[in-house]
Amino acid sequence: MKQSTELPHPKRRITVTDAVLIIVGIVVGAGIFRAPSLVAANTSNDTMFFLAWILGGIVSIAGALCYAELTTAFTNTGGDYHFLNRAYGKRLAFLFAWARISVIQTGSIALLSYIFGDYFSQVYSLGEHSSFIYAAMVIIVLTALNMTGIRFGTGTQRLFTLSEIGGVLLIVTFGLLYSGPTVPIVEPAQAGSAGSSLGLAMIFVLLTYGGWNEAAYISAELKSGSNGMIRTLIISISIITVLYLLINVAYIKVLGHGGLGRSAAAGADLMRLTAGSTGTYIIGTLVAISALTSANATIFTGARTNYALGKDFKIFSFLGRWNERASGPVNAFLIQGLVSLALISFGLFTRSGFETIIEYTAPVFWFFFLLVGIALFVLRKKEPEIYRPFRVPLYPITPIIFCLSSAYLLYSSVTYTGFGALAGIYVLLAGVIILLIFRKPDRHVTIENPAKVSADTV
Repeated sequence: MKQSTELPHPKRRITVTDAVLIIVGIVVGAGIFRAPSLVAANTSNDTMFFLAWILGGIVSIAGALCYAELTTAFTNTGGDYHFLNRAYGKRLAFLFAWARISVIQTGSIALLSYIFGDYFSQVYSLGEHSSFIYAAMVIIVLTALNMTGIRFGTGTQRLFTLSEIGGVLLIVTFGLLYSGPTVPIVEPAQAGSAGSSLGLAMIFVLLTYGGWNEAAYISAELKSGSNGMIRTLIISISIITVLYLLINVAYIKVLGHGGLGRSAAAGADLMRLTAGSTGTYIIGTLVAISALTSANATIFTGARTNYALGKDFKIFSFLGRWNERASGPVNAFLIQGLVSLALISFGLFTRSGFETIIEYTAPVFWFFFLLVGIALFVLRKKEPEIYRPFRVPLYPITPIIFCLSSAYLLYSSVTYTGFGALAGIYVLLAGVIILLIFRKPDRHVTIENPAKVSADTV
């Protein structure tokens, strides 16, 4: 009997309401409890601070619409890897896969671990390097659990995600109801300069908005089809933008622009001023739990994409070994954990762990984001006969906005950041050397969902 070679198709079971909730759940991550402090530190006043968050929403909508066209026209679980492979060939796609294992995915794990450390240190400090110690513990424990086959259940993941959103609403409520004085504002020179650092501020903003590129994958499962995708994306990102603006209004009202810029855990500081030590413990625990959940999801998905990379390229064959007893790629988990530990150690010996990891990942991240945006133009010309159930509105203006913003953020991530950015670039260049030595994959690349980062993307 001849077996069908047709791949299974997703069934259209998701309503627009369900899709909006999914996207909001993906995007609203632990980053909103940490990134606003960095945005405030790199903007000179409240107007520039809020402008950065509004621009982040606009750029996110433009990018999400580009991804919607790509994912509906070129359906494949490979996501970004598949688009890059189709537009530019396997060599560039390989560099993306290398970047994920060495920079992007492991950088996400390190970022989430540092967020956990920053907030849990508000609950119980372990001393001068408390954040680093907690971050290392998160990576070691979660990697070990995944290597033994023990994972959080989906119900636990949903519960923690709701806790995360609850934390946002809790901060908004206490902040907007607060009527006391704000934290004294520091001198403008300490708060940052919009003329020299707005690009860096936007990096932190769009890091917090990250995740809409994952959301585009649900387009094939929408009951209303591709026609509902634009409504879903605009509604969801609009909700996220409003939510982000509300929590930042709460931060500014209670902490002030300067106080927010100096805070390492803005949510905890706000709750301490508005609800006392009890509020600090509550929000610290909620944020720590949400970061822990996101880190676990990122560790789980990252190891599987690295496993697929090992199956396709001989140089990484040690990653492509599946352990039946653990029901997982143990070697991939181990290497991923070691790289993540190296990254948080890298952060420890520089000026600030969280900021350093962002510097490390940002140039590589925006480089490939820019290439995906350009891929939309390339594939329209290269494969015009492909049926596109969803087309980017206002083409070519919308994708040009996305590409220009990605190019600007690539420039900013290199110009306004320090040694961390150069380290990330050097690691990517190491991938070029590997590519020159090992030119061909062992077989046709079938990487499973290498574009998947974490449910929250910080």
